Amino acid sequence: MTADATGVPTAEDEVVDLCRDLIRIDTTNPGDGTGPGERAAAEYVVGLLQEVGLEPELFESAPGRANVVVRLEGSDPSRPALVVHGHLDVVPAHAPDWSVDPFGAEIRDGLVWGRGAVDMKDMDAMVLAVVRQMVREGRRPARDVVLAMFADEEAGGRLGAHWAVEHRPELFAGATEAISEVGGFSVDVAGQRVYLLQTAEKGLAWLRLVAEGRAGHGSQVNADNAVTHLAAAVARLGQHRWPLQLTPTVRALLDGVADLTGLRFDPEDDGSVDALVDALGPASRFVGATLRHSTNPTRLAAGYKENVIPGSATASVDGRFLPGRQDEFDATVAELVGPHVRVEDLVRDTGLEAPTSGDLVDAMVAAVVAEDPGAHVLPYMLSGGTDNKSLSLLGITGYGFAPLRLPADLDFAGMFHGVDERVPVDALRFGTRVLDRLLTTC
Repeated sequence: MTADATGVPTAEDEVVDLCRDLIRIDTTNPGDGTGPGERAAAEYVVGLLQEVGLEPELFESAPGRANVVVRLEGSDPSRPALVVHGHLDVVPAHAPDWSVDPFGAEIRDGLVWGRGAVDMKDMDAMVLAVVRQMVREGRRPARDVVLAMFADEEAGGRLGAHWAVEHRPELFAGATEAISEVGGFSVDVAGQRVYLLQTAEKGLAWLRLVAEGRAGHGSQVNADNAVTHLAAAVARLGQHRWPLQLTPTVRALLDGVADLTGLRFDPEDDGSVDALVDALGPASRFVGATLRHSTNPTRLAAGYKENVIPGSATASVDGRFLPGRQDEFDATVAELVGPHVRVEDLVRDTGLEAPTSGDLVDAMVAAVVAEDPGAHVLPYMLSGGTDNKSLSLLGITGYGFAPLRLPADLDFAGMFHGVDERVPVDALRFGTRVLDRLLTTC
């Protein structure tokens, strides 16, 4: 690790070690309460912040489910505060599928490997490194910054951001905007580097389908079979071709891609839209899922013996709806499953669409371009979700901005929840420079 002229490590060099340390702390969140929790990682974060003189608060929503929040005083206290937040939990990793130890944080081929390398201990490390350097140097952010590290994001945030918003809203007093994960990364479009700034995200509807019928012997004729009712409903829902619907964010993105590629953009033509999405390369996985609602069946359960027709059967569905169009999504789901199947919410959360222009957006764009002159920045919608959903309950407008300059051939979208998750060392260092510029100017 190198250091500045005073002998103190700089954020740009410290970030790699911080990222590796965080990855080595297993914070797996299976979503059923059986994981180790985030307490160890939260205590590590607290130690880093205390080391430079800050006084963070660590609080638990349940035993071991720890969150950390600290406020940095800005140079202009009259301005609304900015929330900069990350999550400390990660999804499970099946070690035999990996080329490396998922929690070993190995550096190989110029990349840091491990569960959480992109989702989202990379951003956590970048933010911590920048904040530590700013405090050491006696610099203030342009406005108050509420730095938050939440638990439980990978299971919907009920024990993390949502819990904090409901039980500790005073921690976010005066905040109007926020930045977090899954935005600000680069992709190659027609040989030009484009950074995708996340300004929207789809709504979340994890659903349970419940079919009920007449139980009986498997050898008998049964026209009221719960499994048959459920299977038909699942097939209709999973095979439904949702119509193309472009929100303002997606239109702005496709307009920008059309300008860069020279491809035609006709918002009424699926072929035209698909060609523009394909031009985004690996990022097309994210963008392609934001053109319409989606419903993917994920689990089935019924019965206890081969010759017994059960009285009920259930399925789980991962539904994602476009911002502002939840009612039409629900109505179509109800129509598709039919009269024999009941739809219940497992997890429900809102869709978001933030302005694609304004002072904060301008500052994010300027920070990227200052570090990568000639680059382009375009808005996009995330098909998944972030803790910005919870903060929106307090009227806080959230963006995804974890800036990473990536190799054109890196399948970044495939890293999220994937095998051999990894992030380039140079991208981490780039991100610290961009975030430092942003917090200093925004």
